[in-house]
Amino acid sequence: MSANNQNNIAQLELGVSGRIARYFQSAQITPLIALVALLLGLFSVLVTPREEEPQINVTMANVMIPFPGASAKNVEQMVAVPAEQVLSQIADIEHVTSVSRPGMAVITVQFQVGVPRTEALVRLYNTIQSNQDWLPKNLGVGDPIIKPKGIDDVPILTATLYTKNNQEGAYELERVAHALEAEIKHVKGTREVVTLGGPGRAVNIDIDPVRMSAANITVADMRRALQSANLGAPLGEVINANQSIAVEVGRYFTDAKDIAELVVGLHDGRPVYLGEVAQINDGPPPAERYVWYGEGNSNTAKNTVEYPAVNISVTKKPGQNAVAVAGAVIKQIDGLKNVLIPANIEVKITRNYGE
Repeated sequence: MSANNQNNIAQLELGVSGRIARYFQSAQITPLIALVALLLGLFSVLVTPREEEPQINVTMANVMIPFPGASAKNVEQMVAVPAEQVLSQIADIEHVTSVSRPGMAVITVQFQVGVPRTEALVRLYNTIQSNQDWLPKNLGVGDPIIKPKGIDDVPILTATLYTKNNQEGAYELERVAHALEAEIKHVKGTREVVTLGGPGRAVNIDIDPVRMSAANITVADMRRALQSANLGAPLGEVINANQSIAVEVGRYFTDAKDIAELVVGLHDGRPVYLGEVAQINDGPPPAERYVWYGEGNSNTAKNTVEYPAVNISVTKKPGQNAVAVAGAVIKQIDGLKNVLIPANIEVKITRNYGE
């Protein structure tokens, strides 16, 4: 059989795919097409956002309902439990949970997977607005505040600040961390920067019973004045036989001087200022949570050294590349060492989704 006949028979046996493949095997444009495909693939890898967490619709929201001055038990009975019953009526709800604390109820609502975020939040908002009658009237309960949560609220980066100098506690670390927050927020693609750990800031008021008695001022007078000026924020407990009150700094209190100038009563026709009947110091309150950073062998407790620390967690905006954002934040932090970050404070990246 001749060569031409063999080629004709082979052509007849090939299907459409085979004929196309044979054409490209001999075509001069094939290497160019392969090169273009390779470049397009590289371009896609570079521009496609990379995520550690799957980008699925798991819509959650915290509904915060302030109840200034109320105990945790009253908040639970009068606000949290009725709120759970109302919010459980929304369609496609996965579960509803609540946390009651003095002066505040936080109800967490989670929708089923796949419910569109916008639709879920509209349902939640409409349900709250149309059922305002379940809130106690004339007791000072504030309007509900809705804070949506989602997969983008998961931090992509956590930086731990710690010091091996025992004289520097979590209070100083927290002040440095708050200064870093503003700088990190300048990084493109970051969304929320939060400091975890540290005692927070408070003003400690050490009252003088002798001067209080001379001015006819009682602890109850102080408490009422502080509650009014501090927007009803919880004041903590009076301790040491009514000798001391710890007060959190509120919206209108910026430092110890502001509190010292607070009028707590009247005596002989003139105002009595808090600074006249108490000693006021600006400093940390009793710590409610601790963060520690440990070095050494985790399997042998005796060889592990722990230091007080605080964490700075960073989330990113939706659609941003986690690799690029995390890298830019780390570069920003490194550039602030020995500038905003003192030499005796060390920074360790303890969580990095970008990596």
